[in-house]
Amino acid sequence: MKFKRIFLMVLDSLGVGEAADAQAFNSKGANTLGHVMEKCDLFIPNLKKIGFLDTLTSIENDNTEAYYTIAKPTNIGKDSINGHYEIVGIKNEIPFQSFNNGFPYEILADIEALTGRKILGNKCSQDGSIIQELGDRQVNYGALIIYTSADSDLQIAAHEDCIPIATLHEYCAKIRELANIKNYRIARIIARPFTGTSGKYRFINSGRKDFAIKPPKKTILDRLLEKDYNVIGIGKINDIFDGQGINKMIKATDNNEAVNKLIDIIDKKFTGLCIVNLNDFDALYGHKRDVEGYGQAIEELDVDIPIILNKLELDDLFIITADHGNDPTYEGNDHTKENVPVIIYSRNFKKPHRLPEFETLADIGATIAENFDLEQPEIGKSILDELE
Repeated sequence: MKFKRIFLMVLDSLGVGEAADAQAFNSKGANTLGHVMEKCDLFIPNLKKIGFLDTLTSIENDNTEAYYTIAKPTNIGKDSINGHYEIVGIKNEIPFQSFNNGFPYEILADIEALTGRKILGNKCSQDGSIIQELGDRQVNYGALIIYTSADSDLQIAAHEDCIPIATLHEYCAKIRELANIKNYRIARIIARPFTGTSGKYRFINSGRKDFAIKPPKKTILDRLLEKDYNVIGIGKINDIFDGQGINKMIKATDNNEAVNKLIDIIDKKFTGLCIVNLNDFDALYGHKRDVEGYGQAIEELDVDIPIILNKLELDDLFIITADHGNDPTYEGNDHTKENVPVIIYSRNFKKPHRLPEFETLADIGATIAENFDLEQPEIGKSILDELE
């Protein structure tokens, strides 16, 4: 069975249990969905119908309306870029660099030379409190607040009245080029403009811009474009791949807007792939260890599921997965190395059921590649023939 359009929804950080190498990533016992379920009395009947909860137990459900299984991460890392790379068929064997104890002098000196501005911070901050701590000094001195979230990222915050958003974006673009030239292996340079007054500073989410490292090789996205298919990215998808392999980029500031943009796209006529990332699970609830907020976000998604499924055409395929874990009950504020859920739905399926576990997230990309008669990626195994 082949499909004209495939819609891939990535629930950013919604893992379903520790990966085989969880111990090496300080993630032993992590289970994002399982622990949210334990702490919150979730009412998600629509997700339940399509096997979402069965990904926690891997039991056979004869009444499911979709194929379901889990996928095991194989890339080195537990971040969005590694997860998304793997989904689209890239094996990343060289880890990105992280800077939990701050950035070395060489990088800071380069940034000062490029921008002509002094630097504040240079520390790890995962909850955004750094702009309350250093916001006044940033405004007074016109400096740049430099920090990391413990992922492979370098984030730069500045008040919009002190440094215009467009200028902050220019700085980040230059720093991205510098990091590439010097092979710093920083996955993302992130512009984080903020606004407000002393003690009440807040990030401007619409002004955030990620300058990601380019994918090291062709992905299934590139091969889709080469065959004149459409590749639509909603949310931070365009930032993750630095625009490579995407011919239509649609911004979304939160889960609700991303889902609404997806629903709009379903109504359009096109052939190819649409990928949407729901980032609130990770950014708003996982890193901040907000279990109740995480649970509420899952329930809000559940309300939208029937709308999405009812809009799909008979020759559409809808896939739900995740890129990594971020257990809001776990110690610290970092991602957790977890397996991810895989839900595959079509209105044409006769009797969907549990699939064997995917040995890599790349099985998703390989399945998409076979559907569109593309060259198979370097990793992953298609299960297209198993969908009936």
